Amino acid sequence: MHMAMPSRKSSTPRPYTPRSRGVPMLRRSRVQAIVLGLCALATLLFTISHIFGSSESIPSGTPPVVIITVLDTDHYSKAYLDTIKQNRNDYAKKHADLMLMLCYLDYATFFPETTDYDLAGAPSSWSRVPAVRHALTKFPHSTWFWFLEQNSLIMNPAMTVESSILDKVEGLMLKNHPVVPPDSVIKTFPHLKSHQVDLIVTQDNTGLAQGSFILRRGEWSKFFLDTWFDPLYRSYNFQKADAHALEHIVQWHPTILSKLVIIPQRTINAYIKGGPADESGLYKDGDFVIRFVGCETGGRDCIKEADQFSKQWRAVFDARS
Repeated sequence: MHMAMPSRKSSTPRPYTPRSRGVPMLRRSRVQAIVLGLCALATLLFTISHIFGSSESIPSGTPPVVIITVLDTDHYSKAYLDTIKQNRNDYAKKHADLMLMLCYLDYATFFPETTDYDLAGAPSSWSRVPAVRHALTKFPHSTWFWFLEQNSLIMNPAMTVESSILDKVEGLMLKNHPVVPPDSVIKTFPHLKSHQVDLIVTQDNTGLAQGSFILRRGEWSKFFLDTWFDPLYRSYNFQKADAHALEHIVQWHPTILSKLVIIPQRTINAYIKGGPADESGLYKDGDFVIRFVGCETGGRDCIKEADQFSKQWRAVFDARS
Protein backbone atom coordinates (compact mmCIF):
# COMPACT_ATOMS: atom_id res chain seq x y z
CA MET A 1 0.00 0.00 0.00
CA HIS A 2 1.38 3.21 -1.01
CA MET A 3 0.98 6.23 1.23
CA ALA A 4 0.67 9.64 -0.27
CA MET A 5 3.71 11.74 0.43
CA PRO A 6 3.32 15.41 1.15
CA SER A 7 4.30 17.54 -1.70
CA ARG A 8 7.61 19.27 -1.25
CA LYS A 9 7.63 23.00 -1.23
CA SER A 10 9.60 24.64 -3.85
CA SER A 11 12.99 25.71 -2.61
CA THR A 12 12.62 28.87 -4.59
CA PRO A 13 10.72 31.42 -2.54
CA ARG A 14 8.06 33.48 -4.08
CA PRO A 15 9.04 37.01 -4.84
CA TYR A 16 8.06 39.41 -1.94
CA THR A 17 5.31 41.81 -2.90
CA PRO A 18 4.88 44.63 -0.37
CA ARG A 19 1.34 45.50 0.66
CA SER A 20 0.06 48.68 -0.67
CA ARG A 21 0.19 51.39 2.09
CA GLY A 22 -1.33 54.18 0.06
CA VAL A 23 -4.88 53.78 1.28
CA PRO A 24 -4.08 53.49 5.04
CA MET A 25 -1.69 56.46 4.88
CA LEU A 26 -4.36 58.47 3.12
CA ARG A 27 -6.86 57.50 5.79
CA ARG A 28 -4.50 58.51 8.60
CA SER A 29 -3.87 61.92 7.04
CA ARG A 30 -7.59 62.48 6.72
CA VAL A 31 -8.14 61.45 10.33
CA GLN A 32 -5.41 63.84 11.46
CA ALA A 33 -6.93 66.66 9.45
CA ILE A 34 -10.37 65.97 10.91
CA VAL A 35 -9.00 65.85 14.47
CA LEU A 36 -7.09 69.10 13.99
CA GLY A 37 -10.17 70.72 12.51
CA LEU A 38 -12.32 69.61 15.43
CA CYS A 39 -9.74 70.90 17.89
CA ALA A 40 -9.65 74.27 16.15
CA LEU A 41 -13.45 74.44 16.13
CA ALA A 42 -13.62 73.53 19.81
CA THR A 43 -11.07 76.22 20.62
CA LEU A 44 -13.00 78.79 18.64
CA LEU A 45 -16.30 77.89 20.32
CA PHE A 46 -14.63 77.97 23.74
CA THR A 47 -13.21 81.43 23.07
CA ILE A 48 -16.49 82.80 21.75
CA SER A 49 -18.42 81.41 24.71
CA HIS A 50 -16.05 83.07 27.16
CA ILE A 51 -16.05 86.39 25.37
CA PHE A 52 -19.74 86.63 24.68
CA GLY A 53 -21.51 83.91 26.55
CA SER A 54 -20.22 84.36 30.08
CA SER A 55 -19.60 88.10 30.03
CA GLU A 56 -22.02 90.42 31.74
CA SER A 57 -24.45 92.21 29.50
CA ILE A 58 -23.95 95.97 29.84
CA PRO A 59 -27.13 97.97 29.21
CA SER A 60 -27.10 100.55 26.46
CA GLY A 61 -26.27 104.03 27.69
CA THR A 62 -24.12 102.88 30.60
CA PRO A 63 -21.45 105.52 31.38
CA PRO A 64 -17.98 103.98 30.95
CA VAL A 65 -16.47 106.14 33.72
CA VAL A 66 -17.96 107.55 36.91
CA ILE A 67 -16.29 110.57 38.54
CA ILE A 68 -16.76 110.64 42.32
CA THR A 69 -16.20 113.75 44.46
CA VAL A 70 -17.19 113.87 48.11
CA LEU A 71 -18.38 117.33 49.19
CA ASP A 72 -17.70 118.78 52.63
CA THR A 73 -20.79 120.96 53.11
CA ASP A 74 -19.92 121.70 56.73
CA HIS A 75 -16.69 123.59 55.99
CA TYR A 76 -17.02 124.94 52.45
CA SER A 77 -19.38 127.48 50.91
CA LYS A 78 -22.14 126.46 48.55
CA ALA A 79 -20.65 128.71 45.85
CA TYR A 80 -17.28 126.93 46.02
CA LEU A 81 -18.82 123.47 45.99
CA ASP A 82 -21.08 124.46 43.08
CA THR A 83 -17.96 125.44 41.14
CA ILE A 84 -16.42 122.03 41.84
CA LYS A 85 -19.60 120.26 40.73
CA GLN A 86 -19.87 122.34 37.57
CA ASN A 87 -16.27 121.52 36.72
CA ARG A 88 -16.95 117.79 36.89
CA ASN A 89 -20.30 118.01 35.13
CA ASP A 90 -19.00 120.17 32.28
CA TYR A 91 -16.12 117.77 31.73
CA ALA A 92 -18.43 114.75 31.83
CA LYS A 93 -20.78 116.24 29.26
CA LYS A 94 -17.97 117.11 26.90
CA HIS A 95 -16.58 113.62 26.92
CA ALA A 96 -17.70 111.31 24.15
CA ASP A 97 -16.51 107.74 24.03
CA LEU A 98 -14.79 107.77 20.64
CA MET A 99 -14.15 104.05 20.89
CA LEU A 100 -17.86 103.49 20.29
CA MET A 101 -17.82 105.74 17.24
CA LEU A 102 -21.55 106.35 16.70
CA CYS A 103 -22.57 105.82 20.32
CA TYR A 104 -21.60 108.87 22.33
CA LEU A 105 -21.68 108.24 26.05
CA ASP A 106 -21.06 110.92 28.62
CA TYR A 107 -19.23 110.17 31.83
CA ALA A 108 -21.35 110.11 34.97
CA THR A 109 -20.72 112.20 38.08
CA PHE A 110 -21.53 111.37 41.69
CA PHE A 111 -21.46 113.92 44.55
CA PRO A 112 -22.12 112.39 47.96
CA GLU A 113 -21.42 114.41 51.11
CA THR A 114 -19.07 113.61 53.97
CA THR A 115 -22.05 113.36 56.33
CA ASP A 116 -23.69 110.62 54.26
CA TYR A 117 -21.58 107.92 55.89
CA ASP A 118 -21.11 106.73 59.46
CA LEU A 119 -17.38 106.97 60.06
CA ALA A 120 -17.59 106.01 63.75
CA GLY A 121 -15.64 109.08 64.81
CA ALA A 122 -12.89 108.72 62.20
CA PRO A 123 -11.68 111.81 60.26
CA SER A 124 -13.96 112.94 57.44
CA SER A 125 -11.31 112.08 54.84
CA TRP A 126 -12.31 108.45 55.36
CA SER A 127 -15.61 109.20 53.59
CA ARG A 128 -13.94 108.67 50.22
CA VAL A 129 -13.89 104.90 50.79
CA PRO A 130 -17.62 104.27 51.39
CA ALA A 131 -18.37 106.89 48.72
CA VAL A 132 -16.61 104.82 46.07
CA ARG A 133 -18.29 101.67 47.41
CA HIS A 134 -21.61 103.54 47.14
CA ALA A 135 -20.85 104.47 43.53
CA LEU A 136 -20.20 100.83 42.65
CA THR A 137 -23.74 100.08 43.79
CA LYS A 138 -25.31 103.14 42.20
CA PHE A 139 -23.68 102.47 38.81
CA PRO A 140 -23.56 98.64 38.74
CA HIS A 141 -22.62 98.33 35.07
CA SER A 142 -19.98 101.04 34.70
CA THR A 143 -16.43 99.79 34.44
CA TRP A 144 -14.16 102.52 35.82
CA PHE A 145 -14.54 104.79 38.84
CA TRP A 146 -12.36 107.88 39.22
CA PHE A 147 -12.23 109.36 42.69
CA LEU A 148 -11.17 113.01 42.59
CA GLU A 149 -11.31 114.94 45.84
CA GLN A 150 -13.09 118.29 46.06
CA ASN A 151 -10.04 120.59 46.33
CA SER A 152 -9.08 119.98 42.72
CA LEU A 153 -10.14 120.90 39.20
CA ILE A 154 -10.13 119.10 35.86
CA MET A 155 -8.20 121.46 33.60
CA ASN A 156 -7.97 119.77 30.21
CA PRO A 157 -11.27 118.67 28.61
CA ALA A 158 -9.45 117.13 25.64
CA MET A 159 -8.00 114.38 27.84
CA THR A 160 -10.03 111.28 28.65
CA VAL A 161 -9.52 108.55 31.17
CA GLU A 162 -9.45 105.96 28.39
CA SER A 163 -7.09 107.56 25.89
CA SER A 164 -4.83 109.35 28.37
CA ILE A 165 -4.59 106.72 31.13
CA LEU A 166 -6.16 103.32 30.52
CA ASP A 167 -4.92 102.78 26.97
CA LYS A 168 -1.40 103.77 28.00
CA VAL A 169 -1.21 102.23 31.46
CA GLU A 170 1.46 99.65 30.60
CA GLY A 171 3.75 102.41 29.36
CA LEU A 172 2.92 104.72 32.27
CA MET A 173 3.29 102.29 35.17
CA LEU A 174 6.36 102.64 37.37
CA LYS A 175 7.69 99.08 37.55
CA ASN A 176 9.61 97.62 40.49
CA HIS A 177 9.08 101.00 42.14
CA PRO A 178 9.05 101.61 45.93
CA VAL A 179 5.47 101.86 47.17
CA VAL A 180 6.47 104.40 49.81
CA PRO A 181 9.22 106.75 48.66
CA PRO A 182 12.11 106.91 48.63
CA ASP A 183 13.30 103.40 49.47
CA SER A 184 10.47 101.10 50.58
CA VAL A 185 11.46 97.43 50.32
CA ILE A 186 7.95 96.70 49.00
CA LYS A 187 7.85 97.51 45.30
CA THR A 188 5.34 97.44 42.49
CA PHE A 189 5.12 94.37 40.27
CA PRO A 190 7.32 94.62 37.16
CA HIS A 191 5.30 92.52 34.72
CA LEU A 192 1.64 93.55 35.06
CA LYS A 193 -0.45 93.77 31.89
CA SER A 194 -3.26 96.26 31.42
CA HIS A 195 -5.99 93.62 31.85
CA GLN A 196 -4.52 92.73 35.26
CA VAL A 197 -4.68 96.30 36.59
CA ASP A 198 -7.60 97.17 38.89
CA LEU A 199 -6.23 100.16 40.82
CA ILE A 200 -4.29 103.14 39.43
CA VAL A 201 -2.70 105.58 41.88
CA THR A 202 0.07 108.15 42.06
CA GLN A 203 2.45 109.18 44.83
CA ASP A 204 4.00 112.43 46.01
CA ASN A 205 7.05 113.08 48.15
CA THR A 206 5.41 111.65 51.24
CA GLY A 207 3.76 108.50 49.91
CA LEU A 208 0.71 107.21 48.05
CA ALA A 209 -1.69 110.00 47.09
CA GLN A 210 -5.30 108.94 47.62
CA GLY A 211 -6.82 112.23 46.41
CA SER A 212 -7.05 111.01 42.81
CA PHE A 213 -7.20 107.34 41.91
CA ILE A 214 -8.94 105.11 39.36
CA LEU A 215 -10.58 101.80 40.25
CA ARG A 216 -12.02 99.04 38.05
CA ARG A 217 -15.39 97.61 39.10
CA GLY A 218 -15.37 93.94 40.13
CA GLU A 219 -15.12 91.57 43.05
CA TRP A 220 -11.54 92.65 43.67
CA SER A 221 -12.53 96.31 44.00
CA LYS A 222 -15.13 95.44 46.63
CA PHE A 223 -12.56 93.40 48.54
CA PHE A 224 -10.07 96.25 48.33
CA LEU A 225 -12.50 98.90 49.58
CA ASP A 226 -13.80 96.69 52.38
CA THR A 227 -10.25 95.97 53.49
CA TRP A 228 -9.31 99.66 53.41
CA PHE A 229 -12.42 100.62 55.40
CA ASP A 230 -11.86 97.98 58.08
CA PRO A 231 -12.88 99.34 61.52
CA LEU A 232 -9.48 98.36 62.89
CA TYR A 233 -7.71 100.74 60.50
CA ARG A 234 -10.19 103.56 61.11
CA SER A 235 -9.65 103.29 64.87
CA TYR A 236 -5.89 102.82 64.70
CA ASN A 237 -5.24 106.58 64.62
CA PHE A 238 -2.82 106.60 61.72
CA GLN A 239 -1.07 109.97 61.48
CA LYS A 240 -2.56 110.56 58.02
CA ALA A 241 -5.72 108.54 58.55
CA ASP A 242 -6.91 106.81 55.38
CA ALA A 243 -3.71 107.71 53.48
CA HIS A 244 -1.47 105.75 55.84
CA ALA A 245 -4.04 102.96 56.07
CA LEU A 246 -3.85 102.63 52.28
CA GLU A 247 -0.07 102.37 52.39
CA HIS A 248 -0.33 99.75 55.11
CA ILE A 249 -2.69 97.41 53.25
CA VAL A 250 -0.79 97.79 49.99
CA GLN A 251 2.46 96.75 51.66
CA TRP A 252 1.01 93.95 53.77
CA HIS A 253 -1.52 92.43 51.38
CA PRO A 254 0.05 90.97 48.21
CA THR A 255 -3.45 90.43 46.83
CA ILE A 256 -3.88 94.20 46.75
CA LEU A 257 -0.37 95.01 45.56
CA SER A 258 -0.75 92.52 42.70
CA LYS A 259 -3.52 94.62 41.10
CA LEU A 260 -2.06 98.07 41.73
CA VAL A 261 0.07 100.29 39.54
CA ILE A 262 1.67 103.63 40.30
CA ILE A 263 1.81 106.13 37.44
CA PRO A 264 3.61 109.51 37.24
CA GLN A 265 2.01 112.09 39.48
CA ARG A 266 1.08 114.69 36.86
CA THR A 267 -1.01 112.24 34.84
CA ILE A 268 -4.02 112.58 37.17
CA ASN A 269 -2.71 114.38 40.24
CA ALA A 270 -0.61 117.50 39.57
CA TYR A 271 -0.17 119.76 42.60
CA ILE A 272 -0.25 123.49 43.02
CA LYS A 273 2.97 124.98 44.36
CA GLY A 274 3.18 124.53 48.10
CA GLY A 275 2.03 120.93 48.08
CA PRO A 276 4.23 117.91 48.88
CA ALA A 277 5.62 117.44 45.38
CA ASP A 278 8.90 118.06 43.64
CA GLU A 279 9.14 119.83 40.29
CA SER A 280 8.02 116.72 38.38
CA GLY A 281 4.70 116.71 40.24
CA LEU A 282 3.82 120.41 39.96
CA TYR A 283 1.02 121.53 37.66
CA LYS A 284 1.88 122.81 34.18
CA ASP A 285 -0.50 124.23 31.59
CA GLY A 286 -2.11 121.42 29.66
CA ASP A 287 -2.10 118.94 32.54
CA PHE A 288 -5.24 116.91 33.17
CA VAL A 289 -5.85 117.88 36.80
CA ILE A 290 -4.68 120.35 39.43
CA ARG A 291 -5.07 119.69 43.16
CA PHE A 292 -4.79 122.27 45.94
CA VAL A 293 -3.32 119.84 48.42
CA GLY A 294 -3.22 121.12 51.99
CA CYS A 295 -5.12 124.33 51.13
CA GLU A 296 -7.37 123.86 54.16
CA THR A 297 -4.44 124.08 56.60
CA GLY A 298 -1.62 126.45 57.53
CA GLY A 299 -3.48 129.69 56.88
CA ARG A 300 -4.08 128.90 53.20
CA ASP A 301 -7.39 129.53 51.46
CA CYS A 302 -8.77 126.87 49.12
CA ILE A 303 -11.24 129.24 47.47
CA LYS A 304 -8.59 131.84 46.66
CA GLU A 305 -6.16 129.21 45.37
CA ALA A 306 -8.84 127.70 43.16
CA ASP A 307 -10.13 131.03 41.84
CA GLN A 308 -7.49 131.71 39.18
CA PHE A 309 -7.69 128.13 37.93
CA SER A 310 -11.49 128.24 37.91
CA LYS A 311 -11.33 131.11 35.44
CA GLN A 312 -8.78 129.20 33.39
CA TRP A 313 -10.75 125.96 33.09
CA ARG A 314 -13.93 127.85 32.20
CA ALA A 315 -12.11 129.65 29.40
CA VAL A 316 -10.62 126.42 28.06
CA PHE A 317 -13.94 124.57 28.26
CA ASP A 318 -15.83 127.43 26.58
CA ALA A 319 -13.26 127.55 23.78
CA ARG A 320 -13.97 123.89 23.06
CA SER A 321 -17.75 124.24 23.08
